[in-house]
Amino acid sequence: MRLMLAARPFRCVMAIAVVLLVTACGGRPPGVLVPVQAPDVPGTSKVSMIVATTRAKATTTTDMFSGERGKAPSFAEITVSLPPDAARQVGEVQWPRSVPGNPATDFVVTDAQDLSMPQAQAWLNRDVAKRPKHRVLVFIHGYNNRFDDAVFRFAQIVHDSGADVTPILFTWPSRGSLLAYGYDRESAVYSRDALETLLTALNKDPAVGEISVLAHSMGNWVTFEALRQMAIRNGRVLPKIKNIMLAAPDVDVDIFNSQWQDLGTPSPNVTIFVSQDDKALRVSQRVWGSRARLGQIDPEQEPFRSEFEARKINVYDLTKLNTPDGLNHGKFAESPEVVRMIGGRIAAQSTITDSREGVGDRIVQVTQGAASAVGQAAGVVIAAPVAVVDSNTRDNLSSQVENLGGTVSSTVHSTTNMMTTPPSQ
Repeated sequence: MRLMLAARPFRCVMAIAVVLLVTACGGRPPGVLVPVQAPDVPGTSKVSMIVATTRAKATTTTDMFSGERGKAPSFAEITVSLPPDAARQVGEVQWPRSVPGNPATDFVVTDAQDLSMPQAQAWLNRDVAKRPKHRVLVFIHGYNNRFDDAVFRFAQIVHDSGADVTPILFTWPSRGSLLAYGYDRESAVYSRDALETLLTALNKDPAVGEISVLAHSMGNWVTFEALRQMAIRNGRVLPKIKNIMLAAPDVDVDIFNSQWQDLGTPSPNVTIFVSQDDKALRVSQRVWGSRARLGQIDPEQEPFRSEFEARKINVYDLTKLNTPDGLNHGKFAESPEVVRMIGGRIAAQSTITDSREGVGDRIVQVTQGAASAVGQAAGVVIAAPVAVVDSNTRDNLSSQVENLGGTVSSTVHSTTNMMTTPPSQ
């Protein structure tokens, strides 16, 4: 009987995973990363990024990197063209229906080159010299992300946020499959040394002024593991790391507390975005038997409120923010204007204290009223993290989710990978 009861949450998760898999079936055409040889279309925008990865090279000529683990770090430079703003919804990625895509309506790659490590560093130094305060933004994607998923989503983040930063995509070997959670989870564990190495190298680079890190879902676990190791190795988190942004963190609260104890002082500016109606994190809580996941807690309740105040952590509670996302795990993706507002406040190292928007100096309740004032904010540093599922599947999925008990599996996003050698002290 006990075995049968214990198996129920797992069966529920697997059933929902199958629903997700079937719902998302349409797929995307292979070869979207092959550069498009087409004239520039008026109104398009381009985002160039450095890619650092421990994914293995793809066995095809169209995909660049696979979901398998590489034995040595690899680097690349990729430029993504985005359609004119009038032809797209902010927060969405327009995937080509066939290749080559149409720059007037689709996200397309216009340049993609493998780089050596010295070439990647030279590219970084040239680009960062053009940025205010020589800022870089490191994005760490989540579970169930193919390489092309991560590239196109990060391009969308950089463009829609208006972030004037040098973009660095830190991508780890996720197989991009809803049912490959175990493999992705172990890849996340495998990746913490690599992320520490990348952040340490950026901190040591004299051309880099400030480092911001944006992690989504389980990527937050890898991020804090890397920061914890860095702090143990160096006595503190390295000083150029100014902002750590944890979006919908799929991290056990007790593990987070343990990680925090080792960060040392002074610590970076840490901001957490939570939502108590996050159905993806609800599933994660069941899978892991967790007391609570950090991204779903009520920050106004004890002991969380006192802990956040003592640690000077800013918390944005998005529970009252309504978006089309039926899972409530990708609210940033559905409300990019709100994220631009928050990003601008973070970049200014201030918090929202307006009584209409917030309930305290460090715990901020973001509501529809706050969203209406978004246009006044200058967005820097942060934007919509990876949506749980593609936007064209969310509407169909939400009703099926409710029929299956209101929880959704496989939205527990894992994270990060890049260089395999831990940094020296």
